[in-house]
This record gives sequence, structure tokens and C-alpha cells, in this order.
Amino acid sequence: MAISKDKKTTLVADLTKLLSDAKMTTFARYQGLSVAELQDLRKQAREAGVKIKVVKNRLVRVAMGEIAVYKDTDTTGLVGQLLYAISDSDEVMPAKVLAEFAKTHEALQIAGGFSDAGANLSEDEIKALAALPSKNELIAQVVAQLLSPVTDSISGLSGGISGIISGLEAKATN
Repeated sequence: MAISKDKKTTLVADLTKLLSDAKMTTFARYQGLSVAELQDLRKQAREAGVKIKVVKNRLVRVAMGEIAVYKDTDTTGLVGQLLYAISDSDEVMPAKVLAEFAKTHEALQIAGGFSDAGANLSEDEIKALAALPSKNELIAQVVAQLLSPVTDSISGLSGGISGIISGLEAKATN
């Protein structure tokens, strides 16, 4: 069924707003997924703060052409039936959501993505991003590293002089 010109204009305006606010956009081929599976993907994405859009690639190209950052971005990879995962708050989450869903649904195949700087990312680059820890996990790791000396000192002091000496010896061997 054909979409009216007014509806296309509205879709392009919505896409332009969504893409201009996006920190990361990941796209994937979804041919072979059922409607129920797509709804499940949308639910998982919504819980992670990611929006899933299924729109014609031509409309995405038009929307990208209206955004200065994406004007020179190569869009030749936008072919076939694609869905777009877009996040305005996390650079890694769209890739993570699609990669996690693709583990249990072989019909979903990550095809590439776009960074907020307009860079075209390959399938391998998106999969590498998906393998990274989430922002909250990275923050927790940094905090744990920062607190490590304090924790070691407190545990050493609670064990008396022998604890301090063994703690210093352990730090010296690292």
C-alpha cells in the first residue's frame, strides 16, 4: 500500500529529528522474523532505551541528507529490508540490543551502522561495539579500580602489621 506524500513528509521529519539526536544508529536485515519476534525485539529495545524503526531505506537517505553530519555519509549499504535501532543516550546500546537478539534469532543479521559523527560503521565494527561492556559496567569498573588502593589499605590495617607487610609485598610483585 502506497504512503501519501504528507505521511512521507511526516515520517522524514520524525526520522530527521531522531537521527539528529542519535548517538548511534545500527541497522540490520530482518527478513524471516515474524511479527511476534519483531514485537519482542521492540520490547527489549524499549527497555534498553533504544528505538526500533522499520522504514524504507530511501526515506532514511532523505532524512540523512537533511542533517549536516550525515550529508557526506556513504549510504550504499542501505539495501534490502532493514530495521534501524537508534539511541540518543548510549553509543553502544543499539549494537548490544541487536547482537543479543541475533544470538537467539538467526534471521536477524547486523548489517552496519552510523555514529553521531556521521561515520559509516561496518558489520564487524558494530559487532565489536556490541562486545564492549555497557556504560554502567565501565563506570563500575573504573570506580572499583579507584577504590582498590583504599580497600587494600583498610584490609591491611585491619590485619595489623603483618597484614600491611604482606599487602605491600603483594603490591610490589604486581
